[in-house]
Amino acid sequence: MDDKTDKIINFQNRSYHVPAWSVSILPDCKNVIFNTAKVSSQTSIVDMTIESLQVSVSGQEMGNLKWDVFTEKVGVWGNADFSTRGFVDHINTTKDLTDYLWYTTSFFVEENEDTLHNGSIPILAIESKGHAVQAFVNQELQGSGYGNGSKSSFKFKTPVHLKAGKNEIDLLSMTVGLQNGGPHYDSVGAGLTSVKIYGFRNGTVNLSPNIWNYKIGLEGEHLTIYEADGLDNVKWMSTSNPPKNQPLTWYKAIVNPPSGTEPVALDMKYMGKGQAWLNGEPIGRYWPRKSSIHGECSSTCDYRGKFSPTKCRTGCGDPTQRWYHVPRSWFQPTGNVLVIFEEKGGDPTQISFSRRLVKGACSFIAEDYPSPRFDSLNISSNNDQDKPILHLNCPEGTLISTIEFASYGNPIGACGSYQRGSCHHPESMSVVEQACLNKKECNVSLTKENFDNDPCPDLTKMFAVEVACG
Repeated sequence: MDDKTDKIINFQNRSYHVPAWSVSILPDCKNVIFNTAKVSSQTSIVDMTIESLQVSVSGQEMGNLKWDVFTEKVGVWGNADFSTRGFVDHINTTKDLTDYLWYTTSFFVEENEDTLHNGSIPILAIESKGHAVQAFVNQELQGSGYGNGSKSSFKFKTPVHLKAGKNEIDLLSMTVGLQNGGPHYDSVGAGLTSVKIYGFRNGTVNLSPNIWNYKIGLEGEHLTIYEADGLDNVKWMSTSNPPKNQPLTWYKAIVNPPSGTEPVALDMKYMGKGQAWLNGEPIGRYWPRKSSIHGECSSTCDYRGKFSPTKCRTGCGDPTQRWYHVPRSWFQPTGNVLVIFEEKGGDPTQISFSRRLVKGACSFIAEDYPSPRFDSLNISSNNDQDKPILHLNCPEGTLISTIEFASYGNPIGACGSYQRGSCHHPESMSVVEQACLNKKECNVSLTKENFDNDPCPDLTKMFAVEVACG
């Protein structure tokens, strides 16, 4: 298979054009009914229309949304589930009942320790099999460490502020369902493997062999405060100015459903990492972590050649996730309970719904594309009924309102940026307008009836169309 150059292949006294890095299917060993590089499909032009969360409680003014807030206790809440010397595996301990496992211990710092008086700051060093950790010292967040999709294990270092006497170390280990888990997810494991503090007068303090207290899950999870029956199991603090960038915080709001009938997503761009529920239904984990601005992104994509993680990459510097689908069937007419658990800190006032609006559509075919009539193998005939067909379809409740672009010849560019090439049939726009304008869907075939004069006989013609839906 050639990954760069199209080929003409002679087979049983016939010639076949095979694009680079593609496969053709000939069920009768004569006629091509499918080629992986010649697939006609519609590309939708989508706009994620933001809708602010609208209050759904009588007596409150529109836009003056009230939040109820509950903050998790750092470390072991209630009684420890068990204590042991050293570390246990996270996944085998939580048994997939929760993402969270607390590891807690303590150690003493002498009053004459140099770091308390000379301005030097000790360094907390953590090693973990994955997937993430939040480090607290004396109830204060010191920092967070994470693995990634290609390597779940990680090493994490952060300066820590200690005091004379007893210092509490509370480490929240978290799993996130990394994509490379696969069938060996449980055998790879997760959780802490080493905890040390550097910078003391007498050298490094190794906390790994300490007695560690363990607590499985969070208090809010245990009390199911995201479900209707558990909402009153904690004392919420009501405020119109919820805390921002605060870790281990639950947020609750009563909201109306978004307008319209389009698909809905929860926009979590300005939050950190956590989980979300609507009316007790799990929207799922969210983590709008920004991709590296130094990644290899490209404005164009060439499918040819072997796959690599950087192939056709887009959105460098943008969140790798942002919108989280919320089925419309989960919404009630009023009084919808939205619950958010934020692990690392974010801005809940920036949370919004987004409606997925299809504003338009593009479609592209070429005259050497196989016919869609799979019931007939006479694909190579000159019969107009066997010509490729371009199909366009707008969402329910909308029609094709404008033909933004149409060119039969050798158009260039991609959906949203098509341009005429050196060859263009002058009737392209009128053919599409006649077939599609003010219709929900339409088909345009490359027949002589539609395109009677060949503008460039020596070229394989292409047909690109972009329409607006409204």
